[in-house]
Amino acid sequence: MSLAISDEQPHWYAVRTKPKEEDRADFNLQAYRVKTFAPKLKQLSTSKHGGRRYTIKHLFPPYIFAYFNAETQLHNVNYTRGVQHVVSFANNPVWISDDVIDLIKSKVGDDGLVCLHEELKPGDEVRITSGPLQSLVGVFKRHMSDKERVEILLNTINYQSHLLIDREMVEKIH
Repeated sequence: MSLAISDEQPHWYAVRTKPKEEDRADFNLQAYRVKTFAPKLKQLSTSKHGGRRYTIKHLFPPYIFAYFNAETQLHNVNYTRGVQHVVSFANNPVWISDDVIDLIKSKVGDDGLVCLHEELKPGDEVRITSGPLQSLVGVFKRHMSDKERVEILLNTINYQSHLLIDREMVEKIH
């Protein structure tokens, strides 16, 4: 990150949006021809009744990223519907390195969502991170056809068992 002091080059900036208005700010900035990046991810949610479902959420609520020239467009960006303000320090907008944005973009999958977990390969040792089998260790076998579930081989006291489990409930052991 760096301070934009009289810099006429466009840069990426973090834009704080109004509460729950990331999509609105994103849409309106794009309408003003400002390039934006609003990374989202799929998150497994559990209800108080034990039900589970996936929801799509913003990676950094209530922030999105916008690529613009602060010298000429800062005022317009700050006063776009849905935007609260561009992140600044001492009244100077703080730009974000292209490398940081590229790193986040590299984690975006074919579905347009950020994938935070490490890719698993057959033979990788994994640990179950939640649920009734939490802390058990096994060996990753394969992804199932829907990519939401994986098959692992559990080795427990004198017993081997294949288990199908949500991908979100497994982490690779290093």
